[in-house]
Amino acid sequence: MLGFMDYVQSAFYEASHWNRDNSYGTLNATAQALLDYDTPRGLRLHISSLAAPNFATSYTVGSVGIVDGSISYLYSSLPILTSAKSSDTDLNHVIKGYRHLRDLRRPDEDWWWEIWHSGKRIDRRDTLLYGRIFLPRSTLEALYLRRLSPTKQLKICCVSDSGLNNGGTILALLQSDVGKYSTEYMYSTDSALLGIRGLYNFGPDPRESVVAPTTPEDAVEPIHGRFSAGAELYYGILNKSGGLSTGLRFTTLPHHAGFPYTMTLTLNPLMGNLLSTYAVKAGQNLALCSRFHFNFYSYESDLQLGCELWTRRRNTDIEWAVKKLRPDWKKATLKPDEDVTGVLKARVDQDWRIGVLWEGRIKELLFTLGASLDLKRREQIFRAVGVELQYSS
Repeated sequence: MLGFMDYVQSAFYEASHWNRDNSYGTLNATAQALLDYDTPRGLRLHISSLAAPNFATSYTVGSVGIVDGSISYLYSSLPILTSAKSSDTDLNHVIKGYRHLRDLRRPDEDWWWEIWHSGKRIDRRDTLLYGRIFLPRSTLEALYLRRLSPTKQLKICCVSDSGLNNGGTILALLQSDVGKYSTEYMYSTDSALLGIRGLYNFGPDPRESVVAPTTPEDAVEPIHGRFSAGAELYYGILNKSGGLSTGLRFTTLPHHAGFPYTMTLTLNPLMGNLLSTYAVKAGQNLALCSRFHFNFYSYESDLQLGCELWTRRRNTDIEWAVKKLRPDWKKATLKPDEDVTGVLKARVDQDWRIGVLWEGRIKELLFTLGASLDLKRREQIFRAVGVELQYSS
């Protein structure tokens, strides 16, 4: 489940019209959401608050052998107008599940962002600041995010920890997204790493204006799927080593009439790694995913299977009888997740390592209950068991 600060950051991206899915870094986001979730350990409590549309705080206390925790602060120059209460939050926005990709959006024009007053431009670029300190280790992490233009943004991530080389590291990303394609330039102080990656989407260009059809014969059939290709290249100046990877993705779009599905294939020729994933939304409440990894040099392989099941309340109302008594009666419109009681996730690999997760809401609290098992270790089958509780206001 997304933490409160991750949820607020997602709301910032949404409000500033930034598509995080149109990036090579999120090529396998669907499979990762279904297979790479963390299993909680021990008991952990999160208390958060969106005190003002521009300011949020979060406190975490956990118990895994020792008592630890963290304190987080977030500032956004762009007001976050979404509901932050845990009792009103849409579970589809805080639970990582199958990701439905949307149609590519045409970028905003530069002049749309201009604000003039008395003949002078007074507009400023939207900025997000985030900081978090972990106790008692005194590890500090920070994020600086600034929208430079409708198609560009700068992202700087910092970590300060005595256990890291040079006491910490900084990662800077200059991202550009014009819809048809996206690019990212990155630099990390760790080994003086330089990198570039990009993603290209085949099909119509969202920047081109679509002429309205005058006759039914001129109507253009909506796009049902999107094929994307991308690559990544990086090189460490200090250790004089580099890397290269390339990937493909095909995913269905909202106009697709059948089951939504996503397929990806990534290749790292230098390391010899081949990774393929397939995820399908098999029904309204069920999603399935598989991931296969193979190495050409060592001939080692790995297979993982996963699923998620959304559970809902049974319909016990007697709508037909009410309509007989009151023909003018109309059923109130439900929220997207008003009948959702929780989400059950499960995964298993070829070595019989199993992860189970149950996420949902109990009145004012969001909860995550999970367990990690290893069936081959008879002396200690349970590797981790825990529960997380989140409350936000």
